Amino acid sequence: MATQTNPLKITDTILRDAHQSQAATRMRTEDMLPVCGILDKIGYYSLECWGGATFDACMRFLHEDPWERLRALRAAMPNTKLQMLLRGQNLLGYRHYADDVVELFIKKSIENGIDIIRIFDALNDTRNIECAMKYTKYYGGKAEAAISYTISPVHNEQYFVELAMKLEEMGADTVCIKDMANLLLPYEAFSLIRAIKERVSVPIHLHTHNTTGTGDMTNLLAVQAGVDIVDTALSPFANGTSQPATESLVAALKGTPRDTGLDLNLMSEAAAHFRGVADRLKNEGILDPKVLRVDTNTLLYQVPGGMLSNLISQLKQAKAEDKYYDVLNEIPRVREDFGYPPLVTPTSQIVGTQAVMNVLMGERYKTFTKESKGLLKGEYGRLPGKVNEEVRRAAIGDEEPITCRPADLIEPEVEKIREEFSGIAKTDEDVLLCALFPKVAPGFLEKRSEKKEEKPAEEETVKTLKVFF
Repeated sequence: MATQTNPLKITDTILRDAHQSQAATRMRTEDMLPVCGILDKIGYYSLECWGGATFDACMRFLHEDPWERLRALRAAMPNTKLQMLLRGQNLLGYRHYADDVVELFIKKSIENGIDIIRIFDALNDTRNIECAMKYTKYYGGKAEAAISYTISPVHNEQYFVELAMKLEEMGADTVCIKDMANLLLPYEAFSLIRAIKERVSVPIHLHTHNTTGTGDMTNLLAVQAGVDIVDTALSPFANGTSQPATESLVAALKGTPRDTGLDLNLMSEAAAHFRGVADRLKNEGILDPKVLRVDTNTLLYQVPGGMLSNLISQLKQAKAEDKYYDVLNEIPRVREDFGYPPLVTPTSQIVGTQAVMNVLMGERYKTFTKESKGLLKGEYGRLPGKVNEEVRRAAIGDEEPITCRPADLIEPEVEKIREEFSGIAKTDEDVLLCALFPKVAPGFLEKRSEKKEEKPAEEETVKTLKVFF
C-alpha cells in the first residue's frame, strides 16, 4: 500500500445535510444515537451534525430540543470534532439578528459541544460574516469561512479566488467552497482549487452535492488539485440532492498518496443502521424518490438540494405539483431580476417562493413576499449583480435601499427577548430558541415544560443512560 503522504480528510454529513437534502431534515435524535459509537471510531475530520435547518425542524416537526440533541451527540461522540452550518448574521433563522444575539448563539453553541462552525453568507457579503467569525474564534471554536459557489455573469474564478483571500485575511481557520447545487463541474473545481491554493495558505474544504450527477467526479478532481477536506455522506443518504457517498471516495483513494485511512468496515456497520432509517422515511412519504434522481437541468435552475425537496413540498400543499417545471423555469428569471444572488438559504427560499407565487398567480410580481422586499431593499446585504430597478420599485416603492452593513441598523436584542419570553425561557438556550423562532419556540417550550412535569427527573436520567449503554 502506498504511504499516505497527504491523506484526504473527510467530513461526513450523514447527521445534517444528507437528511436535510433528501428528507426535509426529518431524521430524529433517536435515529442517530444508536450508531454514534461507531461513527466516533471511523476517524473523520469532523461530523456535520447541527445547524442549517436542523434547529427549526427539531422544534417544528420532531418536537425535539435542538440543544438537547447537540449535548447528546457530544456525549456520544467524544473523539470526533462536531461541525455546524451557520448563516452568518442570519444564524439559523431567516433574518439578520443583532450582534449580541450572534455572540450569545455562538458562545452557547461552542459550550454545548460544537468545535467547527462553517459560516457563510448567501450573498457572499463578507460584512455579514465578520461578527460570527470574530466570536467563533473568541470562544475557542474553529471558524470555517465559506464561499457560496454559483454561476452567473458576475461570478467567475477570479471573483472566488479574491473572496478566498479576503476570508483568510479576516481570520478564517479554513476556507470552504460551498457548492450547494452541484454546479461546480470537475475541471472547474480542479482549476479553482489550484488557483485558491496558490494564493491562500489555510486548508481548503470542498462541499458539493450530486444533484447533477457530477459530484464524485468533482470530488476526485478536487483531490487531484490538492483539496484538503471533502464533504461526503454515508451511502444510505448519499447522492441525488445529497453529497456523494463516503464509502465510494474512501475506496477510490485506498492505496494512493491521498488514502484517507478510514475504516470501510466500520462505515458498512453504520450504513446498515441508516438504511433502516432511510426505509422508514421512505415509507412515511418524507424521502421522495425525486430527490434521488440525477437532474442535469439543475445546471440551468441552480436550485440546491434542500430547496428542491422543500419546493416539492410547497407545490404538494398547493395541489399544484404539475407546475414543478414551470416554477423551475421561473427561478432563473427571478434570480436575474434580483441581482444574481447565489441560491442558498435564505436566498434560495426567497427566490424560490417568489417564483412559486409568480407561477401560481399567473402574473409575474403581482405580489411580493416580505422577504423578497427585504432582499431587494438590501436588508440581507449587498446583491452581487445589477438589480432590475423596475422590479425593485414595484417591491419597495420610493424607499431608499440600504447600503451599510444591515446589522448596523439593528439595536441589541438579547435583553428585550429575555424579558419578552421570561415566563417560558428559563436558560440562555431557551432565549435563543425564542429569538430565532418566535412563532414556533414558545409553543414548543410550553409543551416541553408540561412533559417534564409529567416525568420524574430520575426517569429521564435512566432513559438517557440506556441510550448510551
